[in-house]
Amino acid sequence: MAAFRTLDDVDVSNKRVLVRVDLNVPVQDGKISDTTRIERIKPTITELADKGARIILLAHFGRPKNGPDETNSLKPVAEVAAGIFGRPVAFVPDCIGDVAEASAAAIQGGDILLFENTRFHNGEEKNDPEFAKALARSGDIFVNDAFSAAHRAHASTEGLAHLLPAYAGRTMQAELDALEKGLGNPKRPVVAIVGGAKVSTKIDLLQNLVGKVDALVIGGGMANTFLAAQGIDVGKSLCEHDLAETARSILKAAEQSECAIVLPTDAVVAREFKANAENQVVSVDAVPSDAMILDVGPQTVGAIAGWIDKAATVVWNGPLGAFEIAPFDKATVAAAKHAAARTTDGGLVSVAGGGDTVSALNHAGVEDQFTYVSTAGGAFLEWMEGKELPGVQVLKQT
Repeated sequence: MAAFRTLDDVDVSNKRVLVRVDLNVPVQDGKISDTTRIERIKPTITELADKGARIILLAHFGRPKNGPDETNSLKPVAEVAAGIFGRPVAFVPDCIGDVAEASAAAIQGGDILLFENTRFHNGEEKNDPEFAKALARSGDIFVNDAFSAAHRAHASTEGLAHLLPAYAGRTMQAELDALEKGLGNPKRPVVAIVGGAKVSTKIDLLQNLVGKVDALVIGGGMANTFLAAQGIDVGKSLCEHDLAETARSILKAAEQSECAIVLPTDAVVAREFKANAENQVVSVDAVPSDAMILDVGPQTVGAIAGWIDKAATVVWNGPLGAFEIAPFDKATVAAAKHAAARTTDGGLVSVAGGGDTVSALNHAGVEDQFTYVSTAGGAFLEWMEGKELPGVQVLKQT
């Protein structure tokens, strides 16, 4: 993988530094319910401030449709960010124009501004060159610290990098380093664990992985589609029967690439999808016609643990079962704890990402025991699919 320009390559003292960050945090009842994304960018902000940079934060929030609206304003985030950074964060009610430019010109080294939601302007998502130029007028240097938005060629993620000297922030750098260890240049054997509900949302992912990893563990609802494609009756389980041919083609590609496919051999089934529903463990070829698979069984968990033991690197995206409700969280929790224990012992590089994956690892209590857990969602998935991310490509050293 090509090297990227980082903060090690630039003197930021007294420079106006436009920092693209991810502040698209969840809000419930008017309050931020999870500050993880703000906490993740603290190292970059602290380093820039300590070096005397004049910091201007650029971010999107929500999905505004018709310009500015109070619901999608970043103003409430400024106070919370200030508490996490341990430094004042002044809010500016626009990201372009006279007020934004004057505010950026007036701040001193170590000061922090938060510009209003970039998506309040149509030019942001269109990557409009004129909008990018308007953003650039407030800065001397561009730092992208939002890997989670790097799969979008937007003005504040890609366009700015063509107008100002551009560098990866420390959070972006850590993510890129972790991804390189995960699939770019990993220690082998590499085992990928992929779960979730549907094959249809992860076709590109599965097709890419079978050519890159030594073993691919398939769990969650998508495993049912693979089982059905092999002629196994999965009862009333979630299953995309119309993708049987796709599943078979992935299995064939895996065979050609000498990638082992690990499918469930036993399953936890129930007749109701609810917490603590009456359930039983059956072989996957003995699923009752009126029951549904809601988790992989203990035999399968043992097989997955065996593959984790063989692995030098594990890449994980998606739960193995309906982990949100007990007792169908057991397989995901057991496998996650096993991978965490091997990582803690120093024998495994473990990289995980995707919304449900982060929630599942939190549920298992092991998120901080993995080598790296990405909160990037779509960008992490596109990276696993082998796609180039526009916001990353523009940071490569030339």
